[in-house]
Amino acid sequence: MLAVVYTALAIGANPVAADPALEALRLGEMRKLVVHSAPQPVGDATFTDREGRKLTLADWDGQVVLLNFWATWCAPCRAEMPALDALQGEMGDRAAVVTIATGRNLLPAIDKFFDDRNITRLPVLLDPKSTLARQMGVAGLPVTVVLDREGREVARMIGEADWNSPEAQAVLLALADR
Repeated sequence: MLAVVYTALAIGANPVAADPALEALRLGEMRKLVVHSAPQPVGDATFTDREGRKLTLADWDGQVVLLNFWATWCAPCRAEMPALDALQGEMGDRAAVVTIATGRNLLPAIDKFFDDRNITRLPVLLDPKSTLARQMGVAGLPVTVVLDREGREVARMIGEADWNSPEAQAVLLALADR
């Protein structure tokens, strides 16, 4: 059921007005960002870091999070990863960029991709059975979800974006300054 709600929200089936402060920031590529009228719950499935330690999204509670679902085989995902890495550098401790490789993604392929593109600030997190991705209604890649400090989904974008653009930074900073 949660996946159906996420999918409906992601395609714009939201009859209630969205957060006006965030809605006003939907400029440039951020026009594709679907801002929810009320914060939405997120999945509670575990995923792992590169060492196999189990994590949940609750591990980032208290932080604004840009959560990106991606895969090594996804061309648009690969294209946006350098911007996500740069965004983490720009945000510092004001927001966390959390990238989760969903589905079949081998660590050597992720490491090679990160090395080839000099991606140094992003975590290597794995959701090999796409459990969290399914809970959150991720039907294709890439999908990027914005979480508030309480760990709730406030916005979502399907597809590639320049996440280090001034418009994307403005969305995260607006949440971080609340």
